[in-house]
Amino acid sequence: MTDGTTSYGNRLDRTKDLADIFELVKDGVRARLGISRAGLMLGVADMGGGPGQFLGGLYPVTSNVIVLNLTATKAILSSRPELYKPYVFTVLLHEYLHTLGFLDEEQVRRMVHEISLALFGPHHAATWISEDIGRVMPFATPRVATPIRQDAEVELVDGFDRSSFDRYIW
Repeated sequence: MTDGTTSYGNRLDRTKDLADIFELVKDGVRARLGISRAGLMLGVADMGGGPGQFLGGLYPVTSNVIVLNLTATKAILSSRPELYKPYVFTVLLHEYLHTLGFLDEEQVRRMVHEISLALFGPHHAATWISEDIGRVMPFATPRVATPIRQDAEVELVDGFDRSSFDRYIW
């Protein structure tokens, strides 16, 4: 018999794409907080970054879009690919909590860590990253800095938030 933390770790390992990781985020939040939100979209954009400049993602308040910074995810993939899924989980969890109405950054950072600890246990990379995002910044920032841009062109990811589709399609 395995505990819940092993299960979530295995499930994250088996994810194939951003939509799979997001479904795990939503499942974990439902399991831990008993709340959810449907109808979200994921956008990806090269929003820049570099040494001393970090932006993992953002949620424009009152929208239904989470934007993931491709600059950071590409940097992780090239430097520490084993951290890619735990990193993306952490960023999507953080932004998803914002979509649920939790807007205070410090509160959300604490919640991300508490949820990650409960889902994955103390020794998983997602918990390690959620405890202090600064630990992963050296791997998530390109060596050559580009200015942080919140006006970058956003590309929507197909099939995101797919567990909500049956609520909108008859």
